[in-house]
Amino acid sequence: MNFNFLDKINSPQDLKKLSNQELNILCSEIREQIINTISKTGGHIASSLGVVELTVALHKIFNSPNDKIVWDVGHQAYAHKLLTGRRKNFHTIRQENGLSGFPRQSESDHDAFIAGHSSTSISAACGICKADEILYNSNNFTIVVIGDGSLTGGLSYEGLNNASQHGREKLIVILNDNNMSISKNVGAIAKYLSKIRSAKGYFKIKDKINNSILKIPVVGESVRQALIKSKSAIKETIYHSNFFENLGFEYLGPIDGHDLDSLFNILQRAKDLSKPVFIHIRTIKGKGLRVAEKDPCQYHGISKQDPNKISQESFKDFSEVFGDEILKIASVDKKIIAITAAMRNGTGLEKFSKKLPKQFFDVGIAEQHAVTFAAGLASKGCIPVFAVYSSFLQRSFDQIIHDAAIENQHIVLAIDRAGVVGEDGETHQGIFDVSFLSLIPGVTIFAPSNYSELRKFLNIAIYECPGVVAVRYPRGKESYLREKYVINNQQSYHIWHENNSDTLIITYGRLFSFVCDFKDSLELEQKNISILKLDKIWPLDNEIIILACRFKKIIFIEESIKNGSIAEHFGIKLLENNYNGKYIIKSIDNQFVGQASVNRSLEKLGFNFFDLDQILNKI
Repeated sequence: MNFNFLDKINSPQDLKKLSNQELNILCSEIREQIINTISKTGGHIASSLGVVELTVALHKIFNSPNDKIVWDVGHQAYAHKLLTGRRKNFHTIRQENGLSGFPRQSESDHDAFIAGHSSTSISAACGICKADEILYNSNNFTIVVIGDGSLTGGLSYEGLNNASQHGREKLIVILNDNNMSISKNVGAIAKYLSKIRSAKGYFKIKDKINNSILKIPVVGESVRQALIKSKSAIKETIYHSNFFENLGFEYLGPIDGHDLDSLFNILQRAKDLSKPVFIHIRTIKGKGLRVAEKDPCQYHGISKQDPNKISQESFKDFSEVFGDEILKIASVDKKIIAITAAMRNGTGLEKFSKKLPKQFFDVGIAEQHAVTFAAGLASKGCIPVFAVYSSFLQRSFDQIIHDAAIENQHIVLAIDRAGVVGEDGETHQGIFDVSFLSLIPGVTIFAPSNYSELRKFLNIAIYECPGVVAVRYPRGKESYLREKYVINNQQSYHIWHENNSDTLIITYGRLFSFVCDFKDSLELEQKNISILKLDKIWPLDNEIIILACRFKKIIFIEESIKNGSIAEHFGIKLLENNYNGKYIIKSIDNQFVGQASVNRSLEKLGFNFFDLDQILNKI
């Protein structure tokens, strides 16, 4: 695919040479490149399509990498990558050993800060501004691009609150307001932004007065300064108040985020002001791809497909099974409350939200609030179920301890995307939840390996367990399981014991079907192993430890970070029971897991027949 202008852009300096008309053509070429590439690799398409003009304008007006652009939730930075020397490698985005789907400092000097989770950008930018001031006496600008969905996250307000102190005059915050995060925005902030969009009178009057008065010979500036003193009264009459100006920002906007001329003007104006600036732009998420414009929530991310027939793939997966089951339970029990943090589609709660709206709460990108909100519900007798990706649950660690576990509040954590998730890479892998949850007294953790177990464990978590209960399950579909390994009883574990076997493999969750296949392959070679499958993986029942001690060799296979893993806890229990056999842990050896397909990631981590065979031969 050849482009007239994009093919000539190897750095931001190249686009500065183009006319405004040529830059508009460049924007169209960028959109075409993103659509064609992401249809082949999969990725976050709607967000990046919505900020193409903004990205071009930023690189036209500012001087990256000296001026730092900090992207909040960096899945909107695809155009940025195309314009900063990574165009020729763009086809590798989100692929193994390719470009990251998010900004990474290790990938490019033009990437100011990592961004896989939301609401972090303003705080990071404050630090960058202050470091420039302390170390370099810099005149460089730091520009934040943050979506309206990210303003539902509390960290963004901590950053805003400190910005006038730490950001000083070189900080520019751009609100990319598309009225949509991953799910539709909720709460008072969404309503407030809607109010700003419709209250343009004050800002238009302000500009007209400034321009007219300055034309008055001799006294124009003095008159303008006098009128500034009455600005608050005028604003109070027309607009009431502006939250962002009250925090020390000069507020500019809202403007059309797809109009290059308007963007150039407002960005230049922001550069000329000697104070922190908050720019409010309005964009269309998915701009340039009709199906994504129509349904940006569904097209937040897409899988690999024909670029001419882009559609959102639909198939039964763990998330949908969870959503169907919790809807079934809650339909007959009004105490069941479903909670999501701006991920009603991703966590399978879309149908629930429509059929039981009074029992459903989307709190926005606010995982900390979600957990404490759930604990408050539980304190009055409700049974809240918080559906959340493993990677995002990390953000609410303190709330799980302080607000839920200490008082033994009964909340259920439905942990989606547990384990390796694939192409989103380090920021999204769900490999830490087991370690940090098992540190907390009173927490119970279940790990289903198929749909049937997910339904069963969800009911047990809701009705049979006290305190904080987690049910963790992987991304995607269940794996095929031979009939002889299907479990129908209510035990918290199950064992397939071969009489002449002295070797036991312990596992849980998604890896169970893999271990079963491995066992069957060994039987063809007339080798026997036994399998112990854990269903309730924490706390460990002592009878399981006693059972395992009968074997001379034990291998614990776990799709989790090794530090704090169930395998480590199991090893300690074995020592406490005077086990004197050989014990080997096969887990993720305390590393961040990069981007690749799920299967390739598991293979690289050693969860394959060859590596297991090697381990067996060594013990």
